[in-house]
Amino acid sequence: MDNLTTKQKILESAIRLFNWDDMANVRLQQIADETGISVGNLAYHYKNKEAIVTAVYEGLFEEFGQILSTYMSNPKLSDFNTQMEQYHRFFSKYKFYLIDLFEIERSYPLIMDRWRECVNKMMLQIRKRLDYNVQRGVLHPEPMPGAYDTLTNNIWMTIVFWKPRQLLKAQPVDEILFKRTVWEHIIPHFTPKGLSEFQLELQGALS
Repeated sequence: MDNLTTKQKILESAIRLFNWDDMANVRLQQIADETGISVGNLAYHYKNKEAIVTAVYEGLFEEFGQILSTYMSNPKLSDFNTQMEQYHRFFSKYKFYLIDLFEIERSYPLIMDRWRECVNKMMLQIRKRLDYNVQRGVLHPEPMPGAYDTLTNNIWMTIVFWKPRQLLKAQPVDEILFKRTVWEHIIPHFTPKGLSEFQLELQGALS
């Protein structure tokens, strides 16, 4: 049990340091110091930095999978709003994900392959959610072929890149503003039924 606790502390320290400095710049000594253990003790749990990076991403992918598993927990618009809250917490916890994409692609191709799988599943869920809400009369039908593919891409890009953009512009990064920005892509496509559902279930929580 102590070993598991120490291993988790190491990973939490690594995540903090990766968020503070690029993953490529973080050394084992820094992770050990942040954890409050010796490098020898750290090496007992993780033999090298690659093992730590792999373990961090295993946890990351597990959390991402849990978010994906909440898809369509209920048939209302509030379901997507709940998933957006989860995405906001996820990308806030793993702020290093964007900075280190090129390092991951260069040095950890298997991790990059799993990232691509996650992205594809995420985008598929968004598109299926749009189609489902068209079927139940909440969204207008696609105005032209490919329009909702573009909408899917815009929603995905906002979820993934909104926080880094806000930080770069020294703008607020709170959860409500994040969700409002995502919903702004969808609101113009609501039918009267969809707008009514949105106003009833969500508008107050986003104001």
